[in-house]
Amino acid sequence: MSTQAELTRRERNLVLAVCCTSVFLGNLNNTVLNVALPAMQRDLHSPLSGLQWTTDAYLIVLAALLMLAGSAGDRLGRRRVFQTGLALFTLGSLLCGLAPGLGFLIACRIIQAVGASMLNPVAMSIITNTFAEPRERARAIGVWGAVMGVAMAVGPMVGGVLVQGLGWRSIFWLNLPIGLAAFACAARFVPESRAHRPRRMDPVGQILVTVLLGCLTYAIIEGPGTGWTAPRTLACALAAPAALLALALYERRRTEPLVDLRVFRSAGFSGASAMAVCSFFVLGGFLFLNTLYLQNVRGLSALAAGLYLLPMAVMNIVTSPLSGRLTATRGPRLPLVLAGAATTAGGALLATGGAFGTDALLFTAYVLIGVGVGLANTPVTNAAMSGMPKEQAGVAAAIVSTSRQFGQALGVAVLGAVLTAGLHRSGTPFTQAVLSGYWIVTACGVAIVALTLATTRHTAPAAETAAPARQPAAPEVAGPRASG
Repeated sequence: MSTQAELTRRERNLVLAVCCTSVFLGNLNNTVLNVALPAMQRDLHSPLSGLQWTTDAYLIVLAALLMLAGSAGDRLGRRRVFQTGLALFTLGSLLCGLAPGLGFLIACRIIQAVGASMLNPVAMSIITNTFAEPRERARAIGVWGAVMGVAMAVGPMVGGVLVQGLGWRSIFWLNLPIGLAAFACAARFVPESRAHRPRRMDPVGQILVTVLLGCLTYAIIEGPGTGWTAPRTLACALAAPAALLALALYERRRTEPLVDLRVFRSAGFSGASAMAVCSFFVLGGFLFLNTLYLQNVRGLSALAAGLYLLPMAVMNIVTSPLSGRLTATRGPRLPLVLAGAATTAGGALLATGGAFGTDALLFTAYVLIGVGVGLANTPVTNAAMSGMPKEQAGVAAAIVSTSRQFGQALGVAVLGAVLTAGLHRSGTPFTQAVLSGYWIVTACGVAIVALTLATTRHTAPAAETAAPARQPAAPEVAGPRASG
């Protein structure tokens, strides 16, 4: 019987490559969609709220199921759950590409999200248990993070090329060969493993998390169109805080809760979770608004819109590794302050309306937003994990991942709702209606700076700085690798 410790270096690198393919697939899908939204709107005759749901149905389901998927991998077998996720994601992509209407497309996006929820957390667990030596594990996680950043950054450009050349459906068909190849390689190279004592399932907690995220998002997206007092909107607006309260009361009584509330006793963790929400709120909302502006207002093609976002993508790619080095040598405070300052400056430039006058100012704003997003990701993880007890590290990492996805969904929902409310005012042009949304982006940058100063240290001890690379793992039971 083969164990992960017996894997050769080449075999471990092949496992890493398979896992990185999955993270590339999932995160590319998050951002490649944006430049296709105007084409979808025209083809499917969708209102603005329909575009929001096309994005947020995926993000909300993904956020809600991340913690469940990690537990399922520990219990049922990580390779098995990982391959199930790849199969569902690929099937959902195929169906999205064939969607005859908006409702069908949104339903298939949910299938995609169920599959995607089994990729990132389970793949991270596979990496953690494949690379046992701390330095090698740190390198593997660094590669993983770099691939994630590149996938998110190049999404708009890839989407622009595909939409321009083959139509919006091609952004989903792109996933088919990659997903099938990753499925086959997982069967060939990834050893099966599971935890000896996996966490218990928490169906009640899972339902409450889903109700909380889903109802809050529904109320925000539909409120401007249907009215905040419409029965369904009002019911969702009331159900969300009720679910939050019920979740807090229920999880406190469980010995193995889905959401371990003890982690929020750490100011560093709570601050980092809030910063993750703010940073990805900016990313999701910014891409949503700018895609509509560049194509519907400026009249650019999908390819040109993707190229216009190139400054943001380049800065995201450039600053992500820089952020990692700063975090390793100086701790999370400096890169997070710089990230918040860049986000604030970029948001303010857009919020004052001046950036819409010239391409030079517009590109400057895009560069600043790219720097802010690129610098934030690594130190947020570090700040969340620093000082956390080993027995809570896995739960803490899952909550931060959920915070990222929910922040992105919230950005699309809130900024889309603000835009809708602005456009409903008679005679208000897009460039005026969008300004309030960018003031919210600016406020997110200020919040990142404030949270950093309040919850992080000036420097991080070496032991804390390396914390993300030393995620604990329970003893494993590894099965034989598939031979074909």
